[in-house]
Amino acid sequence: MQRGALRARSALVGAMWGWRALSSSARVLLAVPRAGGRWSREAPPGLRTVNVIFCNLGTAADYSVSYKELKDLLKSQITHIDVREKWEIGEFGKIPGSINVPLGEIVEALQMNPKDFKERYNQDMPAKSDHLVFSCMAGVRSKKALDIAMSLGFSRVQHYVGGLEEWAKYEPPEKTH
Repeated sequence: MQRGALRARSALVGAMWGWRALSSSARVLLAVPRAGGRWSREAPPGLRTVNVIFCNLGTAADYSVSYKELKDLLKSQITHIDVREKWEIGEFGKIPGSINVPLGEIVEALQMNPKDFKERYNQDMPAKSDHLVFSCMAGVRSKKALDIAMSLGFSRVQHYVGGLEEWAKYEPPEKTH
């Protein structure tokens, strides 16, 4: 790729990320180098203008919940998924009402047939419009699960940043068999 074209591509990518952060729609205008090194706003033959619409990505704060917020949410209709490994649930307990779906199974689980999900996890499969909250031990794996769920089209997702470590400071985890 020629140096001028590479610079134009870099500028376009940077501008697109900027527009994406603003969560708006944008008309992408690519300045392309002409012969002789001059820039042009007119697309060469075969290229066209494209309108791009970016979804609302929100901020990290939009997707995280505190202990108090999670306590309140657990009183409503949410699906709370603990993405820790099964042995961690057995050793440390869990937040009451959570479903254990280890992070390594999240991609498959969130794309399962609802009947298969119910058989494996003993809970109804969440719909893409359902409110999901992910948790883990300290917020790292739950954030990864949130990103995966969003990439699969789940629109109402959050994660409990404090995880079981914070929960245990306020109340004892539920022990499992």
